[in-house]
Amino acid sequence: MISPTKWIREYAFTTLLPPRPRTNHFASTLGQNILDSEGLPLEVPERSELRTERSTGRRLRGAVAHHLGRAIVSGAIQPGERLTGEVANAEALDVSRSAYREAVQVLAAKGLVESRTKAGTRVLPRSRWNLLDPDVLAWAFSGEPDLGFIRDLFELRAIVEPAAARLAATRRTKSDITAMRAALAQMRRHTLATEAGRAADREFHDALLESTHNSALITLSASIGAAVNWTTQFKQRTKALPRDPVPDHARVSDAIAAGDPEAAEAAMRALVDLAFDDTRYSMGALEDR
Repeated sequence: MISPTKWIREYAFTTLLPPRPRTNHFASTLGQNILDSEGLPLEVPERSELRTERSTGRRLRGAVAHHLGRAIVSGAIQPGERLTGEVANAEALDVSRSAYREAVQVLAAKGLVESRTKAGTRVLPRSRWNLLDPDVLAWAFSGEPDLGFIRDLFELRAIVEPAAARLAATRRTKSDITAMRAALAQMRRHTLATEAGRAADREFHDALLESTHNSALITLSASIGAAVNWTTQFKQRTKALPRDPVPDHARVSDAIAAGDPEAAEAAMRALVDLAFDDTRYSMGALEDR
């Protein structure tokens, strides 16, 4: 198996950077090849701009973190392997050592790697990864996630969202209902085949969790929203959506607005189950759940 350091060198120059002679093209080319956690192209400024814009250091660090994170999540760099040679890796990516080091710290905060004095940086087992982190989800779906991982996400949603809908039906306010209906209207207008429609879909699920007025559940909004976004994009890669999911969302919204917890829970459970069926259909998966 290719070593992580060799992978960083070869992969960086064959997929992200122009051929040698090496110049500072990292910033202008890396952003064209990666997406942020919202599924939008990551824009990284030219290296000449790094000296004048305060925020660009963070953006460059984020670009390197995305590059390495995708490599780890995709399996190009395996758990247990070490990211040895900070100087060599930073040079291969054409970034400063500090930018590379900060990118590794980002990965450590997400549970992907662990750095120890004299032992270097090691990729942690998948069980240690924060799989619900929006960036980690983005990296997973930048490739081809397996059906097992997608099933895991839908099982999580099936546990959380129906119960949240039930609670929302007893606690929702007028402003909560307004927010859900506004998101639903945008979903109808734009459809889930567009970025605007998918953004409205995320807003709908955010509004639902907000309607519970449970601070612990609300903290799951970013993770649930990212899971909804990426599974929706993924199932449209090769096939159009087999049916319109907006009516499913409308049934959830109507039940919550009516203050009917049983109907809200049942409607949300049906929504999640049907969404998983649509995903399996789009993937051509035949095995039973």
